[in-house]
Amino acid sequence: MTIAKKTFHIVSLGCAKNTVDSDSMAQLLVKSGYKSVTDPDQANVLIVNTCGFIAIAKEESRNVLTELAAKKKSGQILIAAGCLTQRYGADVARDVPGIDGILGTRRWMDIAAVVTGLQRVNPPEPRYRLPETATVGSDEQDALRVSVQGASAYLKIADGCRRPCAFCAIPLIKGTSVSRPVASILADARVLQARGIREIILIAQDTTDYGYDSGLKNGLAHLLKKLTAAVPQVDWIRVMYAYPGFVTDELIEVMATEKQVVHYLDMPLQHTHPLVLKRMHRPTNVDWVYKTVEKMRKAIPDLALRTTFIVGYPGETETEFQTLLDFVEEMRFDKVGAFKFSFEPGTTAEALGDPIPDGVKEERFNRLMEKQQKISLEINNNFIGRKLDVLFEGFGQGVSIGRSYRDAPEIDGLVLVRGEIPAGQIIPVRIDEAMAYDLEGTVVMKKPPRPNA
Repeated sequence: MTIAKKTFHIVSLGCAKNTVDSDSMAQLLVKSGYKSVTDPDQANVLIVNTCGFIAIAKEESRNVLTELAAKKKSGQILIAAGCLTQRYGADVARDVPGIDGILGTRRWMDIAAVVTGLQRVNPPEPRYRLPETATVGSDEQDALRVSVQGASAYLKIADGCRRPCAFCAIPLIKGTSVSRPVASILADARVLQARGIREIILIAQDTTDYGYDSGLKNGLAHLLKKLTAAVPQVDWIRVMYAYPGFVTDELIEVMATEKQVVHYLDMPLQHTHPLVLKRMHRPTNVDWVYKTVEKMRKAIPDLALRTTFIVGYPGETETEFQTLLDFVEEMRFDKVGAFKFSFEPGTTAEALGDPIPDGVKEERFNRLMEKQQKISLEINNNFIGRKLDVLFEGFGQGVSIGRSYRDAPEIDGLVLVRGEIPAGQIIPVRIDEAMAYDLEGTVVMKKPPRPNA
């Protein structure tokens, strides 16, 4: 089989922020005359945008690279890009024979230059582009910083992180926070609106830190006001990854008053015992959480609140874990995600080691999630008989699936409806049945599609 020249295939691993980088790299390659193909065997250029956040993600990235390198055919080149290579580029090149190029996440925008450089020499000579760059580059070369997923799209508003969390390697990988200009974000959003996108999801390592580096006070609230005015035809605007202590009164007001901003907030807390939070180098003022959640729920009665916790952090006692369980019981979050602590060399937490046995981590993880499942089911049961607008994403075997405002893509639940409803439609659904994560319902009224949908 002859492989067509100037074709590429990207494997994107990790979070939605990585997916945006992958799609931006694809845009730059297309501008340079390359064509994207879905079959790696048909691609002249193979790219793996790696994840390096935790051990399991690093292992997956290495496995995918190893598999592609083993199958690589004559004329194909393999590039390892992204977070793992930014931090461990030399190790990856040594551990996976067959890699031709290395590109770190801080210079994703150099992908076309790396590919061109590799293809100038036959056979290609290894080309590693890991310049000493303090932060993620801001010269985006007019690439849209978005990833379209059906009728929804992720829109990256900043990159990097300045928070000192002891367990997290992101500042080592990305550098400190760099906010994108408001004008650039609005321009990307207008393109999405023109394409008929129904939901824009704002992402960054910490969306509530948006604008700090450029001196913009209450930057996220300011951006949301500008955004709702700029893209009035986009039905939903969703905010992810808020940092505790930085959900301001201004942000709450914007969420409460701007109709397009869905009443959903993802605010990873990581833990709730002050001593654990102190070891994590996280905000230890748990009273702030109580007061702010109370304030948000008063201003936004139908708020769906999601959070994330780490179990088995070094030194976590049974008493400290029980504090977390009691907090979850009291706060009754709509959505909870959890991770078992992953030891990351080079982080501040490295000095603490990884003393909690895997079995204890697993047991605590299961106890936490079992408690939350009961809470989620009780909350979901309250929606039986009520109507929710649902953004439909597809159908199969006579069942359509979608999401309400309460559910972010990939990480939260679904709404299931009998029948075949075209993707991209937002239609009211009466909820008939509830499960721990998902809801089932019946369409009560079909809205006519927008002219540009």
